[in-house]
Amino acid sequence: MSKKRSIFEEVDGTEKAAPVTGVIDAGKRGARGAVRLWLIVLFALVVVMILVGGLTRLTDSGLSITEWKPVTGALPPLNEAAWLAEFAKYKEIPEYQLQNKGMELSEFQFIYWWEWGHRQLGRVIGLVWAIGFFGFLAARAIPTGWTTRLLGVGLLGGLQGAVGWWMVSSGLSNGMLDVASYRLATHLGLAFVILGFLAWYIFELKCEERQLMQCRRNREAKLFSMGTGLLHFAFLQILLGALVAGIDAGRTYNDWPLMAGGFFPPYPFDLEPIWRNFFENAGLVQFMHRIAGYLLFIFGIIIWRRARRSPNSATRGAFSVVLAVMCLQMLLGIFTVLYSAPWHIAIVHQLGAVALWVLILRARFYAGYPTADSLRGAAK
Repeated sequence: MSKKRSIFEEVDGTEKAAPVTGVIDAGKRGARGAVRLWLIVLFALVVVMILVGGLTRLTDSGLSITEWKPVTGALPPLNEAAWLAEFAKYKEIPEYQLQNKGMELSEFQFIYWWEWGHRQLGRVIGLVWAIGFFGFLAARAIPTGWTTRLLGVGLLGGLQGAVGWWMVSSGLSNGMLDVASYRLATHLGLAFVILGFLAWYIFELKCEERQLMQCRRNREAKLFSMGTGLLHFAFLQILLGALVAGIDAGRTYNDWPLMAGGFFPPYPFDLEPIWRNFFENAGLVQFMHRIAGYLLFIFGIIIWRRARRSPNSATRGAFSVVLAVMCLQMLLGIFTVLYSAPWHIAIVHQLGAVALWVLILRARFYAGYPTADSLRGAAK
């Protein structure tokens, strides 16, 4: 008589392997971790690029190289004759003739190395992007749906190089001592756009697609929308800061909270045509930057109060960090004005803008993709 079988025993008496799950997902994931690490490297390089660009502007080095040679320009002058040739080209532009006449070769070399380093770093970023992108593409390791996004980052980088030369070319003729401020703002604004895409992609790649979809179901729509508004407002303030830097407006009207003893600066519309004042009038440009800073700070407080009611502790914490850095950035801005924008304070102020930009993106991401969390801790 046969032995009774357990209802949990396999009929044929052999053990079967556990089912393999996630096979389809595994094919779609790609090398998410490796791609994310590559983007982190690019992110760090872009941050350094923004700071080097700021120092290039603060040292008045941006017009020292008067030609755009994307390939052959990678080599600096290698002998005295080559240095003299580059110096001769610089002597032909208005910045030398009207501002730096009598400059020694050693002084020219100082500003030349700053601009050369700035352009060289751009080439390094392009190379790192190309090696990573085409390497992952050849290995078929790019996650599904990410090829266009990663290609877009490279195309924006190429556009940034062209915008950089468009900016520099504006300062080489017609009596210009600096580049056009609106072109500088375009150049810096595009750098922040690239940095923003990199940061957002890094946040997204930290999680699997199915996790993102699950978290998105709990999106705090109102807070996410307000975070988007804060992001756009901060971007406007960054552009206004670039206009201030472009015409050295931070080195005028060095009192606070008033400007030359009044709320409104004197002669705010003395340039013709009138639209030029919004880009070239030091008093009006600094005034716009100040007022936008106050309004941004007030909006940040409003959003922070709204975020305190979030049931998610990570979201509450992210918006609290945004407000803290916003306070610090506002203080740095005040000190920059009071001390006539010395380079060491001005560059820290620019670094603060980078930090605030990324932290706003981070807070917005947490509002859009909140993780499972306890309801305890939310403010009433």
